[in-house]
Amino acid sequence: MQTINNYIQKTTSPKTVVIAMSGGVDSAVAAAILKEQGHNVIGITLQIWQESSNKTKGAGCCSLGAVEDARRVANKVGIPHYVLNYSETFADNVIKPFIDDYKNGRTPNPCINCNKYIKFDSLLNKTLQLGADYLATGHYANVFHNIGENNRHVIKRAENNSKDQTYALYATKQHQLNHMIMPLGDLPSKDITRQIAREAGLTVANKPDSQEICFVQNNDYTDYLKKRAPEIFEEGQFVDTSGKIRGKHDGVANFTIGQRKRINVGSSMPLYVINIDPMTNTVILGSENDLFRNGLIVEDVNWVAINPPSTPIPCEVKIRYNSKPVGAKIKMIDNKVEVIFDEPQKSITPGQASVFYGIKEKADYVLGGGTIKEAI
Repeated sequence: MQTINNYIQKTTSPKTVVIAMSGGVDSAVAAAILKEQGHNVIGITLQIWQESSNKTKGAGCCSLGAVEDARRVANKVGIPHYVLNYSETFADNVIKPFIDDYKNGRTPNPCINCNKYIKFDSLLNKTLQLGADYLATGHYANVFHNIGENNRHVIKRAENNSKDQTYALYATKQHQLNHMIMPLGDLPSKDITRQIAREAGLTVANKPDSQEICFVQNNDYTDYLKKRAPEIFEEGQFVDTSGKIRGKHDGVANFTIGQRKRINVGSSMPLYVINIDPMTNTVILGSENDLFRNGLIVEDVNWVAINPPSTPIPCEVKIRYNSKPVGAKIKMIDNKVEVIFDEPQKSITPGQASVFYGIKEKADYVLGGGTIKEAI
């Protein structure tokens, strides 16, 4: 356990901590770190969906195979482990909005809703009911408490920028952050995470990272949607920016902003999806230049490191999980936020998150974020 000792500090004030165990290496190492620090640790895995076939037994986080992996890790670390069935809550708050977004021509991010409604709402409530002090997760991010003159709880980028997951955490409320810790925030690389797991004898040390939506088998979201919302795969029209009909498409759910594939129309130049109108079942096509926009409107906004700003402020903004933050100014308009970029940005996608980061000495802090309503 030499490696783990390089990145932890023994606590002089042990707490009772519930660790959300997904069955992957990250939450497993988070559990080992908390135990090594001296906390009273309780492992909980959420059963949130059920595979239809034993062939997918090991697929995805929180699947049946993942539950078994989490149980083995808990036994090895020496902590109690429980499985809670939250499948109905997951269906209502993650799966239903996922389907509804595609019906409405948006491109959802279900992991954000899972964090928002399942981990940091339902599971945190259970954590507090059990009398625990904190809920911990295996996210690569840092949580700091009572920061600044407003004594806010804040989320800060992870030491390992290549694995930083703060984009998916912006919706966490202040009262939730008050009871949250993220032990992996200071680890410099995923290699170190796996090294700790190997030294601890954890069977998931070399388990691959899940890259798929957990409730969609084989990452085939169109097949999943066709079974649950076949009406969004009705044939419709491709229309260009002049209003001219260019051909027929096979359903709005097959398309997202910026897409070039599946556009089977004759054209002398490359065409891209620049907008989707679900009311008329129309996919609007344009040139690559048409994808660039000056700004966007963000709704369902949550503020983390700051109170809602009364005047426009400069910041950096991410508009998708793997994008780099770019310079912008943000200002409140009623309950929404208008984002104006320093330079036009490409393929702004309604339904995705827009997350605001600070600048200068606060460059690593999540100021807040919300859901992209529309590009402007």
